[in-house]
Amino acid sequence: MHDDKNPFSALLSKMIVTKEGKRLGFVKDITFETKSGELINIVLKESTVYTKNLNLERTSSNDFLIAYSAIIAIGDFVIVSEEDLI
Repeated sequence: MHDDKNPFSALLSKMIVTKEGKRLGFVKDITFETKSGELINIVLKESTVYTKNLNLERTSSNDFLIAYSAIIAIGDFVIVSEEDLI
């Protein structure tokens, strides 16, 4: 038996930081295009004060969204480019 990692669950609850090291919050969920499977946004939970000042798009339940295209790397943290957020 081999252990397959589920990439989605591996992302959940990871901390999201900018490449400059500013904390934005944690991964709550991911939105995607159902036809193509293309990832669109990461939904944030436990957003920081810094995040609230970025004027990010929000969900109907007022959670912040980060465009998947802003992600630079995923490891222990999800690292995003702040320039790509605005």
